[in-house]
Parts: sequence; C-alpha cells; structure tokens
Amino acid sequence: MFAILRTLLLALLVPASLAAQPGPTTILVDDPVAARLDELAALPWVKNSPIHADTARLNIHGFPAGHIPAWSEDAYRARLLALDGHTPFSLTYNPIVQSFIDLYAVRKREMTSRMLGLADLYFPVFEEYLDKHDMPLELKYLAVVESALNPSARSRAGAVGLWQFMLPTGKMFGLKATSYVDERHDVYQSTEAACKYLKYLYGLYDNWEMALAAYNCGPGNVNKAIRRSGGAKDYWKIYDHLPRETRGYVPAFIAVNYVFAHAADHNLYPVVPTYCAHQVDTVQVCYPLDLSSVAKLTGASAQEVIDLNPTFKLGVVPDIDQPVTVYLPKKAANVFVSNEDSLKYAYFQAPPTAKPAESTTAPTDPSTAQTVTVPKYHTVRRGESLGVIASKYRTTVTELKKMNGLRGTTIHAGQKLKVGRTTKTVTAQAVAKPVDNTAQYIYYEVQPGDTLYNIAERYPGTTVDDLRRLNTELEKEGLQPGRKIKVAVQEG
Repeated sequence: MFAILRTLLLALLVPASLAAQPGPTTILVDDPVAARLDELAALPWVKNSPIHADTARLNIHGFPAGHIPAWSEDAYRARLLALDGHTPFSLTYNPIVQSFIDLYAVRKREMTSRMLGLADLYFPVFEEYLDKHDMPLELKYLAVVESALNPSARSRAGAVGLWQFMLPTGKMFGLKATSYVDERHDVYQSTEAACKYLKYLYGLYDNWEMALAAYNCGPGNVNKAIRRSGGAKDYWKIYDHLPRETRGYVPAFIAVNYVFAHAADHNLYPVVPTYCAHQVDTVQVCYPLDLSSVAKLTGASAQEVIDLNPTFKLGVVPDIDQPVTVYLPKKAANVFVSNEDSLKYAYFQAPPTAKPAESTTAPTDPSTAQTVTVPKYHTVRRGESLGVIASKYRTTVTELKKMNGLRGTTIHAGQKLKVGRTTKTVTAQAVAKPVDNTAQYIYYEVQPGDTLYNIAERYPGTTVDDLRRLNTELEKEGLQPGRKIKVAVQEG
C-alpha cells in the first residue's frame, strides 16, 4: 500500500512542463484501432461539425490551447496502478500499452475528443446492460477499441457495428440480419448480444484479458495460443502466439481505460459532434417508415437521418412485430413526436402518389372522411414498469408483451408501447388514392416490407382474404415492391 501511495504522489508531483516531450514510441504490431479512428473521422456528421468543448471548466491544469502534455513513465505506471485497484482487469503498464496511449493522446487527439463526446450517447446504454448482466462496467471501453463508437463501422473482415460482430456470431447471440435490417448496428440489440458473448467467453477462461482476446480473434485462436505457449492462461504469456491484430487488442483496451480516466491530464476534453449526444433523441416505432420521408416532414436532412440509422440498410423501417429505435436530430424528434399520428397515417403508410393535404387547417369534407381503428401508444416514463402501464390502460402485462413483441419485462424511458387501439377520422385521400378515377378498383403500390396484413389495416373494411380474392396472382408471385395491387372496389 505504501508503494502505491508513493508512486501516486510521484505522478502528481511531476508536472507536464518538466516531463519528457513525446518521442518515438514502440511501433504498433498492427493498427486496426487507428483505422477505426480514421473511419470515424470520415463520417460527414463528424467531419463537418465544429469543435465545441467545455475547456474552461475541465482544464484543471490550465494548459494552453493546443498543448500536448507528456508525463514520466512513473506517472503513467502510477495512474494505471490506481485504476487497476478498482477493476477486475489487469491494467498493466508496458511499452506496448504506452504506444496505444500515445495513439489516443497524441496521434489521434481530435478523434479521442470526439469519442469522449460520443461516450455521452452510448456509455449510459452500455452501463445499463452490463449492470443487468452483472459484468464489469469497464467493458464499455471495449466498444471504443472495436469501433471508435461508430455504429456504422465495418472492418475489412466484415465485422459490423459498435461491437463489431461477424454475421454468424451475431446470429448465434440473437442479432437478426435481413435485406432491410441489420441488428448488429442497433445499439441496444448489439449491446445485449455483446454482454452474452463476453459472459460466455469469460466462462471459458475465468480471465477477462483472455476473454477479450477471444472476443477479437475467436476462442479457437486463443486455445491454439495457449497450447503453443505450453498451457499458459495469461494474456501476456500467450501474447507472441496470438494473431498479429489481437496482440494490440488488450493493450489498446488498457490505454482507453487510462485515457478516458485521465483525459484532462492530456489536455483532452469531450467534443460533441453534430447530431450526437445532447443533439440526438430517439423515437420508438413499430410500423413501416421511409427515413427520407421522415426527414422531409420533420425538416431534417435525409442523409443525416439515414447516417444516424445504419441499422436500416436501405433507409426503410420495414413492417416488423416489435418496436425499433429510430435516431433523429432532437428538433426533428420533437416534430415527429408531436405529429406522429398525422404523419404516420397521412403520409408514411400511404401510396407514394398520395400527397398530404396542403393546408392542415382546411375543414374535412364529410363525404371523403372515414373512421379507422389505429393503435394507441404510450411513451414510457422514467421509473415506469409494465405493471404500472398495464394498470393505467386497464390491460395486463401479458397482453402488453404480446402487443409489443416483448420477450421479457425490461423497458426503458422514451420507449413507445402499444397499449390498445383507438379510432381516428381521416380523409379518403390520406388513406388511398386511386391510380385511375375511371378504374373499377382502388390500387395500392407495394412498399418494401409490406405484408397483406398491414396493407389490409390501411383500408377500413378490407381483410387479408379480400386482398387474396382481388389479387389471385399473389399466391404464386408474392408481394413485390413497386407492384400495384387491388385493395378495394371503386365506388360510383
């Protein structure tokens, strides 16, 4: 204990101005970590956003702008020793770890500041799931190493998302991937899968460093390294027998633990890129959406909305049986929530040829008005449980789970839940528009993700059996996006 106190005191007494300036460091065995940082830098919503950092409050050393502090090896060792005393990980200091500290604190300083800002957006989610699984909270730093907190990240090997799942591994731990949706990009789903995978790997080795190595290169490669090292089950003893990329993996993880804890000591401060952290909000939807249409109707940029939602590969939220999270700039999210019903039923689910009314204040024409039954939603507030919500809407927890496709009872603030159904009066033009006024039928143009069930719901009085009877060719040909199908007989 005395030795620890002595080294900590030494760290505090060695000012940046007296420490050796940055010089040549150990050459990294491989630099996939730097590649992830470069990919983050290339994102439009990062590259084109101004730098805003609260330096006045956080600059505890009074460093001048642009100054790159350096510290003695004893200072680095002492700080890591102090961090090591509060974590189940072995936060070792050595030249390899130092090279990654220099990567984050010197070579890629701006991107480290960006990641410190992005942490405000993602770390609360990571910590919530890690706590639920009773796992070390420091595992949140693994996503920094894996993806530089870029949900769109894709490695040369095909690993995707914040937690860099390969497709087979993702599916093994419950992540769905279709032509429209890739849940490896979804912050909630991928974090849940990462917790399960890491817990499984820790069970194999009873050692977190070994589990991290296996997360990167697979248990097979770690087991091979163990055999080649003569049976050692210590990361640094099998280091030389691991794949080249994995050799830098744990040192990078240790370096991120250090840099995020001692950012101010390196004149680094959180920078919030445009459309991240406090400028981004989420909405929960469980119906088809075209993200470009969402952007148009909420005043946001279509490309920005698409960039914020890499989970939806084609820019379309398909018709699925459980709520999904859509990220929007905060102002756009407010517009969406305030006008969700009118936007959803007057535009998002209408055929592309149907247009919203030019004036929202114009009186409704009784001859074209129809009463439709639509889902009723509740936005979860902090502290609410399914039991509380079920009681409020006179239903049961079982029924709520069934309506929302929930497998468990975990919900979070801001989530939208179906709680029943209600009636709404809409104009016929908001529901459908005939392709030809002289035609015998009303037609609908099939959208990506459509099903007969959700199409029938849009047209009061129409059933799935009606659609099948009107479109007998669908039995063989199926629903093809872009195809026009009959949905009702044209009156008059």
